[in-house]
Parts: sequence; C-alpha cells; structure tokens
Amino acid sequence: MSDLHIEPTTLSPEIHFSPGDNIFAIRGTSAPEDVRALYYPVKDWFEDFVDEMLKEEKILFSKDNPLRFQVDLNYFNSSSAKFIYDIFFELKRLAQKDIPFVVEWYYEQEDIDMKEAGEDISLLIEMDFEYITKPKQE
Repeated sequence: MSDLHIEPTTLSPEIHFSPGDNIFAIRGTSAPEDVRALYYPVKDWFEDFVDEMLKEEKILFSKDNPLRFQVDLNYFNSSSAKFIYDIFFELKRLAQKDIPFVVEWYYEQEDIDMKEAGEDISLLIEMDFEYITKPKQE
C-alpha cells in the first residue's frame, strides 16, 4: 500500500502514514477551514489500510514491533476530533486479527487540557493510550 503524506499548514496538521516504516502520525494544529476535505481522504486511506491488514497473511506488526499511531497536536477543534475518533475506530478493528498497536498521545506538561482530551477520546473509543509528555519548548 502506498504511503500517505499531507504537508502541514498553519491550520492543518502534517499527516504521515507509512506502513513499511511503521509511521502513523498526526502532528501540528488541526483546525482546517474544510475539515471534510482534509480528513475524508485520510479516513478512506486508513480504512483501506485496515481492510488490507485484516485480509493479508503477511503480518507487518508484532508484540515486539506494534503499529505505533502517534498524535502530537498542539490544538484541534471539535470537527477534527470527530475525524480523529473515526480513525481510531478503524484502528480498533485490527484487534479482530490480534494485530498489536499502540496509540501514543503527546502533550506538553503544562497543557493538561490536551492530555484530558486524549483521555476522553480513549474512554469513548474504549482503547488504552500511552501519554507522552513533550519536553518544554523554550
């Protein structure tokens, strides 16, 4: 499956999915003017990826090398949250075939709201997240 890479803008995040390199990352700010135009292709790509993983005999990920999905957002609006939730819903389907994955939710130590946002999404989707504190930016 081909990689997906969307460059960031001031209002939209970098989205980089590369299964062969085990890179699944959303980074930056997510408050695009047209959230559907940004996230529908991402959601479709990820749905196709999960479908392919569920069909394939070749296993790309293991307990020693789980799929790592990283969310490192400075800010996201409520419209973006819905699409991020949808992507996690697709990710959760990998459990059907016991394909291991980890969600890494990054936040700045002072940004308790961002950590709590991750905790809320984790509860809603019924998945455990790893919370990773980013070093303080000077």
